[in-house]
Amino acid sequence: MALESKDQPMVVRAGRMVRQQSGAAGFSAFIPSPLPPRPALILDGTLQERLETASREVGRLDSITTLLPNPGLFIYMYVRKEAVLSSQIEGTQSSLSDLLRAENDGTAGVPFDDVNEVLNYTAAMEHGLERLENGFPLSLRLLRDIHRILMTGARGGNRTPGEFRTSQNWIGGSRPGNARFVPPPAHEMQEAMASLEKFLHDEGVRMPLLVRTGLVHAQFETIHPFLDGNGRMGRLLITFLLCNGGALSKPLLYLSLYLKENRDEYYERLQRVRTHGDWEGWMNFYLVGVETVARLATQTASRIIGLFERDRRRIHALGKGAASALSVFEILRNRAIVSIPRAVKELNLSKQTVNAAVRRIEGLGIIREESGRLRGRHWAYAEYIELLNAGTSS
Repeated sequence: MALESKDQPMVVRAGRMVRQQSGAAGFSAFIPSPLPPRPALILDGTLQERLETASREVGRLDSITTLLPNPGLFIYMYVRKEAVLSSQIEGTQSSLSDLLRAENDGTAGVPFDDVNEVLNYTAAMEHGLERLENGFPLSLRLLRDIHRILMTGARGGNRTPGEFRTSQNWIGGSRPGNARFVPPPAHEMQEAMASLEKFLHDEGVRMPLLVRTGLVHAQFETIHPFLDGNGRMGRLLITFLLCNGGALSKPLLYLSLYLKENRDEYYERLQRVRTHGDWEGWMNFYLVGVETVARLATQTASRIIGLFERDRRRIHALGKGAASALSVFEILRNRAIVSIPRAVKELNLSKQTVNAAVRRIEGLGIIREESGRLRGRHWAYAEYIELLNAGTSS
């Protein structure tokens, strides 16, 4: 951390360290400066090129939604992939298949707490996006509301879900005195969050949306306004900002995979903002992530479109029984996992008809039974899950 003089705290570009307690148990907390950075962010040749490339990739990703036969099913699956990845960063062992099985029939192969955290993340994201689409402003009130959904009933759910903290927290170490980083104390945190909310809606600050989003994410993680769940909330905030700002018409961009694969550099870049005011270094890292994830998401969406069309043609060619098999296939396109009772209920077909349809699709090698049970069996659209599963293995 930046050093302090005895008389006045050391001021850096992103904020200042202020002594909170003296003696053996003493520690200093970081008080962030309001956004935007001063001196202003320097978009030199390299950073400007990063910004243009990332913006172009986000535009390509957004445009592919017009080619999707059913954008809703992609949103459904991408939200769940992001929920798994974001929760894995926090230490859960739940996989995408675990989540899909839990939603399908209430079973999963990992502890309940792990799956419940992922389910909460999914619900929190969907709630936030719905409120924004209905015109509710991206505000501190909405962030608290989303946090309540995220944390209630999950690990850490006893730590005031939906409320900003009223006590000191820290990152790493057993106490503030030996922590890797100490966010602002509660009274300073409230002021910092109010300032962040003002920045979110300040139309007088003209800057590209991707730059604004990167600044907001880093500032939120520095403020750390909740006792738990800050990492997940910060990652949700990126998607909310991109959708709310018009960069994405559908929520198909999530940075958790990039942050999971580059975790050490992620923490280092955030820390260098605090210690050295290195906003440019952070922004370069962030924009590379946006570019990388947007490009991969576009490629994955294109592959899935091709997969669906190929398998639909194969099922259609079955001739007899193709109609009921295509109906079951539609469930698989939406959820990737199907059980006989669920298909019977959703399609209003007889158990015998659904069983026959599943056998036909299984005979083509499109799905496979993966429960290994005689009762409560379910079938997975293996290649679809494999495409989505990239990076989600813990």
